[in-house]
Parts: sequence; C-alpha cells; structure tokens
Amino acid sequence: MMKYAICNETFQEWNWAETCRAVAELGYDGIEIAPFTFMSDTLLPDANTRKSVRQEAQSVGLEIVGLHWLLVAPKGMSLTSDDGVVRDMTAGYLELLADFCADLGGEVMVLGSPAQRRLPQNNVALAQDRLAIGLERCLKRAEKHGITVCLEPLPAPEADFILTLEEAIAMIERIGHPNLKTIFDVKSASSESKPHTELLREFAPYIAHVHANDANRRGPGFGETDFVPIFDTLKEIAYTGYVSVEVFDYSPDPVTIARESLHYMKDCESKGE
Repeated sequence: MMKYAICNETFQEWNWAETCRAVAELGYDGIEIAPFTFMSDTLLPDANTRKSVRQEAQSVGLEIVGLHWLLVAPKGMSLTSDDGVVRDMTAGYLELLADFCADLGGEVMVLGSPAQRRLPQNNVALAQDRLAIGLERCLKRAEKHGITVCLEPLPAPEADFILTLEEAIAMIERIGHPNLKTIFDVKSASSESKPHTELLREFAPYIAHVHANDANRRGPGFGETDFVPIFDTLKEIAYTGYVSVEVFDYSPDPVTIARESLHYMKDCESKGE
C-alpha cells in the first residue's frame, strides 16, 4: 500500500498541534513541512522547538516526511545570482535546512524554488555551474544525515531553468551525488509532452518523492487528472516513498482538501489492484 502525506501549509492559520491531530485523524501517514511556516523572522526554530515539533507529530502517529518550499524565506536568496555573496548565503542556508530536516526526522528535501534559480544573463551553462557549486555543501550534509535532496523540475512560466524531468535528470547526472534525486509532481508533469505513466517509467530510478495534485493546482480528485494509471505505474516501478498532497489553491478549506484528496487517492489505488 502507498504511504500518504500532506503538506502542512495547506492548514493555513492552524497551529502545529491542531494540524497534526487533524492530519492523523483523517488517515494520513505523514506530514511534509514548509520551513517558512516555522520561521521567526529569518531564523529557523531552535533545538527545543525542533524536538517539540517532532514529538507532536509522533504523538499522533505521524511521520515528518521532510521539507519543501525551501527558499521562500528569508527573502533575497538565490543559487544562481550574479552576486557571489547571495549565492554563498543561499548555499549556507540549504546546509542549515539539512540539519533542520534531520532534527525533525525527515528524509526528503524538495528543491523547487524557481525564483531562486533564475537564469543569470540568460545563460543556461552558467546557471548549471552555479547550481552545482551551490548544492555541494547541502549534499555533503544531506549524505551525513541520510537525506535525499530532490531537484524539482518546474514548467514555464513558473520557472525558466530546469523545466522538465529530463533536464532535472541531466543536472543530477552532472553533479553525480548519490543523495541527489528528483521528484514527480503530477501538476508539473502535466505540462510535459509525454504522459505521466511514460515519464514515471522512464525516470523511475531517479524519483525519490511524489507530489499529488491536479493539473488545475488543486488536490487530487478536484480536477480532471486521472490518478488510476499514475498509481498503477507507481506500483509497477515499485515506488516505496511517500505520495504527498501539495495544493496551490486552498479552497474550499483544509479539512475538505485533505479528506477528499486522500479518499480519491485510496480509491484510485484500489481500482488498480
């Protein structure tokens, strides 16, 4: 059976304890964290807070899957900036996020952050060089903690660099670090020229995480995207990671999104059996 999680920012304005209780009661196995939801100004939580966050999730039977939306805050970060000081600051922050992820018990860090990896001088080769250097410290720390960093392809106009799974894999192979993989995001993959099932089969060895969302940016089952063949193919490729709900449209409300998304995904999973 698949393991299901949901991203915590879905529960906007809810506190952490309330979110964990609701997510567990709705039947999820895990929860995925956006670091900015726990930040005070520009600071990540201290050791005591991290311990409390982890224990709160564990107390209701939830696993903290990992982190996503890594570079939303603090503002001004970029892995590809022409400003070397900014690049170094960003690389250092990613290193700190690997520690944060480990302290929470997470095993995955999803690096999307399209605004923080814009093409410098419209130069792809320069962006690739800078990204590779910028990830070095984070990947060393991730290897120490047993964390997988997932380089996420994002389509235009959201991003202008690493738009497809093929481009993400090319970058992963160039860097050549065992802790660098990619993520299959259903919404983003909907913009590619190949069907979801073909993409999953082609890039299976590189896929370490899955974000479940409709092409319309809402939850699974809230649009026209058919998840039955997606789940069939995940079983076919022996995917063992989490399927984590990530939405960008928070209507009608967190509980409805979480409940109906999980119900739909489990129904799709059972139809393929």
